[in-house]
Amino acid sequence: MDRHIRTVEDVLRLLDGLFAPGADRWSADAGDWWDGFYADRDRSVPFFAAKPDENLVAYGEAGLLRPGRALDLGCGPGRNALHLASLGFTVDAVDLSPTAIAWAGERAREAGADVRLLCGDAFALARTGELAGPYDLVYDSGCFHHLPPHRRVSHLALLDELLAPGGLFGLACFAARAMGSEAGDAEFYRRGGLGGGLAYTAKSLREIFAGLTELEIRRMRDEPDHSPRFGEPFLWTALFRRGPGPR
Repeated sequence: MDRHIRTVEDVLRLLDGLFAPGADRWSADAGDWWDGFYADRDRSVPFFAAKPDENLVAYGEAGLLRPGRALDLGCGPGRNALHLASLGFTVDAVDLSPTAIAWAGERAREAGADVRLLCGDAFALARTGELAGPYDLVYDSGCFHHLPPHRRVSHLALLDELLAPGGLFGLACFAARAMGSEAGDAEFYRRGGLGGGLAYTAKSLREIFAGLTELEIRRMRDEPDHSPRFGEPFLWTALFRRGPGPR
């Protein structure tokens, strides 16, 4: 008889198990899936290029990013983490995939960048203290839209725990009517999969992150192949600020 549910995290893990192994499952299985994804570096995948998100560059140019501690969630091969390090941030970068982390490490060594790379589940790493705030910037480019709906609870809890008062949260995620699945949250549990990732509207992002102050929500600008910046218009970009009050 299985009666092991005692905590909220137990419930979240139970819900994780409703999804098939792979990118739609927030577990070690997902790391294995993403390892296969990152294994062929010559694949035509836009975000394999070693260049940062155009919105992240724009935030720096606008004077919104002041060097401090930064956390890159779902860092992949490290393109945004390296950019933040170049701006003077002390950067922690985390990803489920050992292959992605190894690739990011190679890029960091080539660039002479000091980035602390961690492989694993960011939520679990925060619970164990391996990720410890406060961070002046938390940046999520492509992680959020691969989370099943119940893991938004974990994501918001992570921000509440790690983001400094007055700190910034930046996001890039699938935009509705451009990329990703627009099914209702309940439908993903009936299907047992996320359909490649969840699409969001600007309204839904405002509702989910209502505890933060919105600085900007816009579509990512389309950047040509020769641009030093990554930009795909099927993504939302958003920047929020945490209030200055006590954590």
